[in-house]
Amino acid sequence: MDPVAVGPLDLAARVDDALAVQAVAFGLSDEEIAVRRHIVLRHLACPGARALGATTSAGRLVGFVYGMPNDRVHWWSTVVEPYLRSEGLDHWLDHSFTITELHVHPAYQHRGLGRTLITRITDTAGEPRSILSAIDTESPARRLYRSLGYEDLARRVLFPSAPTPYAVMGAPLPLRRL
Repeated sequence: MDPVAVGPLDLAARVDDALAVQAVAFGLSDEEIAVRRHIVLRHLACPGARALGATTSAGRLVGFVYGMPNDRVHWWSTVVEPYLRSEGLDHWLDHSFTITELHVHPAYQHRGLGRTLITRITDTAGEPRSILSAIDTESPARRLYRSLGYEDLARRVLFPSAPTPYAVMGAPLPLRRL
């Protein structure tokens, strides 16, 4: 298998490559990809937004992560806030770095790329903790997050237009290393 390097990613310039990875990894339709393209580009305009990519020696993007310091006025925060508040955990929305997306092409999974991407991006965060959402089912992604120190903050979170519930997870930074 081609060697892969993880480093800074100009996500605006490679948004279509990143969404192609996400489409395969997450099973997105062409319509969902078009919607997400605008969302990604809007997120990149937020202060502190940054991305890392996993790229083969031939320049093929096979994984990416991006995130930003959380802001309670962002759409995601407004959706998850009532769920966190009901658990007495809405303070997690303050002073946290949000992992917005993390995806690795299935052909490159189980090589530690997801772990490397998320730990490297959070290592440079100025916030004391990180939050994210993941489909609320037992999965390799949820096991990865737990191994890094993420814990469930809220479960059965419903996002508009999402067919399945999500879990909101949080971890203190730096993330736990194995």
